[in-house]
Amino acid sequence: MRLKDKVAIVTGGSRGIGQAVVELFAKEGATVIIIDLLPQGSAVAAQINANGGKAEFHSVSVTDKTAIEALFAEINSRYGKLDILINNAGITRDRTLEKMSEDEWDAVIEVNLKGVFICTQAAAPYMKANTYGRIVSAASNVGLRGNFGQTNYAATKAGVIAMSKTWTMELGKYGITANAIAPGFTMTDMVKKIPEEHFAAIKASIPLKTVADPIDIAYGYLYLASDEARFVSGICLTIDGGTSR
Repeated sequence: MRLKDKVAIVTGGSRGIGQAVVELFAKEGATVIIIDLLPQGSAVAAQINANGGKAEFHSVSVTDKTAIEALFAEINSRYGKLDILINNAGITRDRTLEKMSEDEWDAVIEVNLKGVFICTQAAAPYMKANTYGRIVSAASNVGLRGNFGQTNYAATKAGVIAMSKTWTMELGKYGITANAIAPGFTMTDMVKKIPEEHFAAIKASIPLKTVADPIDIAYGYLYLASDEARFVSGICLTIDGGTSR
C-alpha cells in the first residue's frame, strides 16, 4: 500500500473529487481525516471504517483559524504526526466581472485561498517537527487560462499555484513537498447540472473528448502524496484531458 500508516487530512472530502481522494487514500493504507461542513462526510467515514479502513469526520470550516489549529493539534497529539494535507475544499460564485458583487468575490477568496493558507499554516509546524510532509492543493486549469464568469475563482486557483511554489522554497529543507493539481471538467455534482447541449460542447472542446471522473484526479493526488513523488515539489499537475496543452 502506497500510504501505509500515513495520516492524511483531506478538506472538502465529503463528495466529488474530495470523496474520491478520501476513499483511495484509505484503500492505500492511510488514516484519513475528513474536514468538511457537508454532513455526508460522516457517512463517507463510516463506510470506509466498515470496509476495514480508517477514517474520521470533523465538521469544521477551513476559514475558522482557531478551530483548524485546535483540530490539527489534536490530530497530531493522537497520532504523533501529520503526514499529508490535501487542500481540496472550494466553492464557486460565478458572475461576469461587472455583475460580480463584493460578497461573491470575498466568499470565494475566503474559502479557496485563505482556507488553503490557514490549513497549511496550521499543518506546517507538525510536518517540520517530523521532517516529513506532503502538501497538495486544489488549483484548476482555470487558474492557468482563465474562464468566462470566474474572475474570483480563477484568481484563487492561480494564487494556490503561486503559494505552492512559495512553500516549496520555504519548507523544502524540512522534507516537505508542496504541489498543486489543476483538474479540468470533472464529473461532479456541479458538472452534472450543466445543460446537455452545453455539456456536449464542453466534451467536444477537450482533446480526449470526454470529462474526467473524480478518481482520475484522485490518482494524481495519490502520486503527489506518496513517497514515489519525494523529489517532486513546486509543480502544478494538470489533469484536464489536454485542454491546457
